[in-house]
Amino acid sequence: MRANASPSTPPTWTAWLGAGAIFAACLVVYAPALQAGFVWNDGDYVTAPALRTWAGLGRIWFKVGATEQYYPLLHSAFWLEFQGWGKAPFGYHLINVLLHASSACLWALLLRRLRVGGAWGPLVGGLIFALHPVAVESVAWVTEQKNTLSTVLYLGSALAFFRFSARRERSAPGEPAPSPPPVRGLAGAYFLATFLFLLALLSKSVTATLPGALLVVLWWQRGTLTWRGEVRPLLPWFGLGAAMGLYTGWVERTFIGAEGPAFALTPLERILVAGRVVWFYLGKTLWPARLIFIYPRWPVRSGAPAHYLCPLALLLLLAWLAGLARRRRGPLAAALLFLGALFPLLGFFNVYAFVFSYVADHWQYLALLPVIALAVGLWGKLADWNPGFAGVLALVALATLGARTWQETQAYHDPVRFYRTILQRNPASWMAHNNLGYILTQVGRGAEAKAEYEAALRLRPLYPEALTNYGVALVSEGRLAEAITRYQTALAVGPDLATVRNDLGIALAKSGREGSAIEQYRQGLRLAPDHAELHHNLALALLHTGQAAAAVDEYRATLRLHPADPAAHYDLGLALAAAGRESPEAVAQWREALRLRPDYALASLRLGVWYHATGQLAQAIAAEEAGLRSDPTLAFGHNNLGNALREAGRPDEAIAHYQEALRLAPGYTDAENNLGAALAAQGRMAEALEHLLKAAQLAPGSRSVQLNLARCLQAVGRTEEARVHFAAAARLSP
Repeated sequence: MRANASPSTPPTWTAWLGAGAIFAACLVVYAPALQAGFVWNDGDYVTAPALRTWAGLGRIWFKVGATEQYYPLLHSAFWLEFQGWGKAPFGYHLINVLLHASSACLWALLLRRLRVGGAWGPLVGGLIFALHPVAVESVAWVTEQKNTLSTVLYLGSALAFFRFSARRERSAPGEPAPSPPPVRGLAGAYFLATFLFLLALLSKSVTATLPGALLVVLWWQRGTLTWRGEVRPLLPWFGLGAAMGLYTGWVERTFIGAEGPAFALTPLERILVAGRVVWFYLGKTLWPARLIFIYPRWPVRSGAPAHYLCPLALLLLLAWLAGLARRRRGPLAAALLFLGALFPLLGFFNVYAFVFSYVADHWQYLALLPVIALAVGLWGKLADWNPGFAGVLALVALATLGARTWQETQAYHDPVRFYRTILQRNPASWMAHNNLGYILTQVGRGAEAKAEYEAALRLRPLYPEALTNYGVALVSEGRLAEAITRYQTALAVGPDLATVRNDLGIALAKSGREGSAIEQYRQGLRLAPDHAELHHNLALALLHTGQAAAAVDEYRATLRLHPADPAAHYDLGLALAAAGRESPEAVAQWREALRLRPDYALASLRLGVWYHATGQLAQAIAAEEAGLRSDPTLAFGHNNLGNALREAGRPDEAIAHYQEALRLAPGYTDAENNLGAALAAQGRMAEALEHLLKAAQLAPGSRSVQLNLARCLQAVGRTEEARVHFAAAARLSP
């Protein structure tokens, strides 16, 4: 960094022009991101159904585990965005781009306040941050709104604190009091700075490094730190940052799973990891080539001498910069700021993503800033010596960075391209193979998906997620025994994986082992009590095994978590009906399902059955017709509508619907029986007998079929045969 004592400050209008240039540059280079969809775990951050209400907003703040990480301000922002545009990706991407541009503007303001880089250095610094390719992962990936939002608050807090610090310095004893009175101005600036810092912590806990960064900058400016002047005002910030950092670490271990063999590093190995991580990030900042969303996870061997080179080289560099600090404090300050921004992610604390890589571009988003500040300081010195050359250099650098950023942003267009790009650059990424397989499964490309799962399992044979996803693919092919074996292998590796128990339960239920399925669902719920799909599947299994009352309780638990799930409302209605509570509770559930999803054919048809049973023929016909408009392929719907039309005195229409039901489902006993009875009522005995005889072959134990066939045979004079079927009907229902 380089400070000018009296910079040639551009006119105010150029600051606004500079801000416009930063926003325009961001919108241009991130234009591909604005057309992109969601990737990887974006679905975990876009507000879940159970949290979309006002009560859900309260859970975001007061229930740990309601969201993937406890960043309540971030998830409140997502909650608000969901109210605005739902699941449409464009809005989330636009917010991310605008937040990144805002951070770049605040960064330029901060450089200007700190007098780094001369007159035009702050604008150059803001544009470098705006266009740097390493930032793409934070801007184009919706999940990382935690970076873009928290950085706006982080820089806003820093600006407010430096305003407080400057006013406090002017208000020192023995100095003339400024106007307005200093006490009010000091308190306001300090409160604003502290409030913004707290908001930053509630967006992402890595911002806990801010008070340390402020002390480094104050030391760089003044050459010394005093307890009263610089340290004491920041003590509450250190307390807040430490508390949030420790809490986040606990959440990471407890709710996300950042513990186990993958994190079993000795203190020496963690130092070796940290040394290499620092040089890796510095290299990507200075030369942002071959960026990868998932970098390879390098081995750590304390017995390999070469692995000690990185930490030793870092120590030597810091020693040299400490000696240089007697004359120039800027390089050492930049190094300390860089290390401080990275410190939570150097390997000394467990982060779940260390399972697959020790580094990620989005982890160095804040760490870009001190390196940029140092570069801008050097550029300002060059501009003093040769303004023309410095201007051309800045333009070439910015154009190159912008082109690389635009190119990197293309990879985020859709999930398939996203994972293919990762695998092109890191073919050994078992996680990318598994995730790509999952995406291919969702779009019906099962064969390709299985190939990706197999690739993931070749790289990591006991990978529970790949074993589970492969099992899901096998279930879709009807290969239930093989799928169950895969799930059991996954549970042997990770017995605490609730989602695996859910999928195993589904496979067991499909293979007729409902009792075993129920046990798996219950074990899964002991691990994850708020897993809505587990509650729903358990309810379905209970309903199938005749435990309707227990099923009602599980469906209600599902709806507490997903109150806007129309399928859960429909199924709850079925369970209530099976438990003997069809009216009015069951009907209310089917109506709610239709309110949430007006084209829900099953709910409409089920209401039609209820209307028919209660003598409301006009409503029954209207409901069943509405259901068939939504899904005309439901054979039972045509049969039920035929029954209502026949009772309403519209036999020709009824016959047409029975015939359509049989076209859709040949051998449908009820439709054969009902069609035969309707034809017989019209005197079309030959046709009626044909259908009734088929029905008797399909369901010889049906009293209704035997009775209708007997009457038809009697009507055509086949009395002896009619007696046989009357007798059969009497035996079935004396």
